[in-house]
Amino acid sequence: MKLFIVALLTFVSAAQGQFNPNFAAGRNVIVHLFEWKWEDIAAECERFLGPNGFAGVQVSPPNENVIVTNRPWWERYQPMSYRIETRSGNEQQFANMVFRCNNVGVRIYPDIVINHMAASHPVMIGTGGSTANVANRDYPAVPYSIHDFNPSCPITNYNDRYQVRNCELVGLPDLNQGVAWVRDRIVEYLDHLVALGVAGFRIDAAKHMWPGDLEIIYSRVRNLNTVHGFPGNSRPFFFQEVIDQGGEAVSSTEYIGFGVVTEFKFSAEIGRVFRGNDLLTHLNNWGEGWGFLPSNRALVFVENHDNERGHGAGGDQILTYKQAKQYKMAVAFGLAHTYGIPRIMSSFAFTNTEVGPPMDGNQNIVSPSINADGTCGNGWVCQHRWRQIFNMVRFRNEVGTAALTNWWSNGSQQIAFARAGRGFIAFNNQGSNMNVNLQTSLPGGTYCDVISGNVSGGSCTGKTVHVNGDGTANISIGAAEEDGVLAIHVGARL
Repeated sequence: MKLFIVALLTFVSAAQGQFNPNFAAGRNVIVHLFEWKWEDIAAECERFLGPNGFAGVQVSPPNENVIVTNRPWWERYQPMSYRIETRSGNEQQFANMVFRCNNVGVRIYPDIVINHMAASHPVMIGTGGSTANVANRDYPAVPYSIHDFNPSCPITNYNDRYQVRNCELVGLPDLNQGVAWVRDRIVEYLDHLVALGVAGFRIDAAKHMWPGDLEIIYSRVRNLNTVHGFPGNSRPFFFQEVIDQGGEAVSSTEYIGFGVVTEFKFSAEIGRVFRGNDLLTHLNNWGEGWGFLPSNRALVFVENHDNERGHGAGGDQILTYKQAKQYKMAVAFGLAHTYGIPRIMSSFAFTNTEVGPPMDGNQNIVSPSINADGTCGNGWVCQHRWRQIFNMVRFRNEVGTAALTNWWSNGSQQIAFARAGRGFIAFNNQGSNMNVNLQTSLPGGTYCDVISGNVSGGSCTGKTVHVNGDGTANISIGAAEEDGVLAIHVGARL
């Protein structure tokens, strides 16, 4: 009995550890550098992400994928094997990136595709040179054979949980995670990435796999590598893609017992509100009050690589870089609020939703160029380098766990709130000027509005806000201003 209790406590402890993102102290925000090369991510960690307080990077799937004509972005989600060889780089380059990013306090979370294998052609070639025959369910580089897959069937009814989890997502051969050999190969792959120093994983298409199978797989993955600075017995962080807008057979709550879940309702609702289709004043009970997952189980975002292209959930309510003013307001709200574990998107520009990242004539990914003002070129949007966004990452780090206080609204499209003595933020989506005296909760002094400018040499390149000795301040946001948000915090006191 005693041995059973010890084993049970060990399992519970391990499961609890999987909710911890393993951030370095004082850091709180993940950025998705979608389709970046490993060498470019390593450089970005050292020159920008580390110095600006970013906590981690979600990176594109690192394993070998099928080569599709014209190289669309989604080819990365069709695995050929678990070899680390893609257009982003090889295993040595991946390992170097992880080491360099960890060295400046930025964790790495690879996107993991373990629900299915590639199915673009009957006979395929991968980015690492592997071949496979989808007709025979033969992937020799893993190896997987026909015995490792569920019987072929399409998903036609999302109200049938068995079909959702046992049939083929967009025709991709569906692995059976209940097979011991499949579990062993997946654990072997994840263990290898942990040994290279990653802090956790995004699990793609988790709703298409049985929760019990995933729980077993996660529990078997090794502890994090202490050589990379992780404390002993630290567990990998798992955040799982489960699209749950309600009304389907598969619920996100089925997955929160052993990992964090992507809260797609956050994305759809925050877009709807800041597009003006609801009132900002209704955000006063944002989070669980809107029917979202518990805060410590929710990975939250304004958009992701799927729904910014109109795929997945949220439809035309999703905000992207193309609606810049409202998008920056929504990102700022998400980063200033206490709800969830935040991830921000960093995109490449697109009009065709199928197109892959910027590439040269040989279909190699082109590196982002860095402009004189710190923004990106060469077809990369790099929202994480927008002042209004990276300064809100700093804001979130500065306010830490301070309570949300001093909520104010005009009953319509102007709101403000404080983070108890650490920060204050206000929003104007009204279409008319905002000019009001509010309680900021901050100590008296002059503060730099980190949305409109940066602190530089003891002064501010943007607007300033004078906070009186009693914590009150005049807050002004003009309807015609570039940004509909103003933010100040104790780290931006002049």
